[in-house]
Amino acid sequence: MSTGLVITDHVTPELAPLADLRALAAVRVGARTGLERWCQALGAPAVGLACDPARAAMLAEQHPGLAVNATPAADGGLYAVGGDWPIPPAEAGQLGLGQAIVDPTDGGLIVALVRSSDLPAALAGRWSQIGVRASELPAEPQGRAPLRRPWHARALRDAALAEDLERLSGDTPVYVPGPGVISLGTRGLFAGPGARVAPGVVLDHESGPIVIGPGAVLRPACTVIGPAYIGAGSTVLDRAVIRPGTAIGPMCKINGEVGGVTFQGHANKAHDGYLGDTWVGAWVNLGAGTTGSNLLNTYGEVTAVAVPGGSAERTGQRFFGAVIGDHVKTAIGTRLMTGSVLHTGAMIATTAAVSGCVPRFAWRTDGGSQRYRLARFVEVMRAVMSRRGVEPSAAYLARVGALHATP
Repeated sequence: MSTGLVITDHVTPELAPLADLRALAAVRVGARTGLERWCQALGAPAVGLACDPARAAMLAEQHPGLAVNATPAADGGLYAVGGDWPIPPAEAGQLGLGQAIVDPTDGGLIVALVRSSDLPAALAGRWSQIGVRASELPAEPQGRAPLRRPWHARALRDAALAEDLERLSGDTPVYVPGPGVISLGTRGLFAGPGARVAPGVVLDHESGPIVIGPGAVLRPACTVIGPAYIGAGSTVLDRAVIRPGTAIGPMCKINGEVGGVTFQGHANKAHDGYLGDTWVGAWVNLGAGTTGSNLLNTYGEVTAVAVPGGSAERTGQRFFGAVIGDHVKTAIGTRLMTGSVLHTGAMIATTAAVSGCVPRFAWRTDGGSQRYRLARFVEVMRAVMSRRGVEPSAAYLARVGALHATP
């Protein structure tokens, strides 16, 4: 009997920098996305996605194999999964039909195994209506928790990356360093087909493994310190320093010093400058010398603002740099203060440091702040994406337009 997985996509305004232009389950936290982890943990393919109508066309294009806002048939039942939980509980794969694991704070869905006819009620958490036995998530030592604020991508990074590297190292060939490559440590080196590591590269895996994806390139004299992941087709440029806790998604170009940074994919940081404990969205370009602070001078807990005009909130993090949404651009010498949150499409060209929460499509210069004109934004977006051989789809363009029209 077949079993499939249907995932929810209820994106709140607070999560906009992460998920304006993708499903919440497709956000990279660690080396993989939540959707990739859930499919592996449950041994079931993703067959459906439940989302708000405004996102349906875009997500249907991005996930052509999924039934969007429709109930797939599965004679073995369907797993209903909360898309805001990027790390599956260890008990998820042990559920029987009619059982669920729920959020201990509000009783909301984490995962349930139900009949197809009961899927809508399960996605809404109406357990008594369908006779599902729901148990609260057991206490776990590995920090499993939902994504409710943009900085939770930082808070969940280490647990996610540790799980991902363990999984990926089992699926990726062991890398044997070539001539001139310096290997330090015993925690493991792994590289996919077509990966290239130049002479003079230092691979330090004393504190954690290093996994290099297919077709990735490590240029001469760069240093990668594990635990770390270099995604498929990405390039770590000459003399770059990749510090522990970093996960680079596909098709990125990275230089300078980065530590504990997650790159969603298709991002450029091709010049010097430091980033630490930061999440970087897709199609971001960071100008030469862009540098972020990830630690307050007081060594205290970082506070941050999730939405423009919102209140500062405690993040629970001492080390937290920034969240940088999709299509953000920074000029040379840009400084990002601790706890900055930059929403989708912002363009920063100020000599003053960036702090707080920057709205979507903000165009900031020393002359002031205005709205990025949509036509100009789309023109630049097309130029940037074409450099990776990508043409934005009609649904993607429509979604960008709808976001731009939103106050």
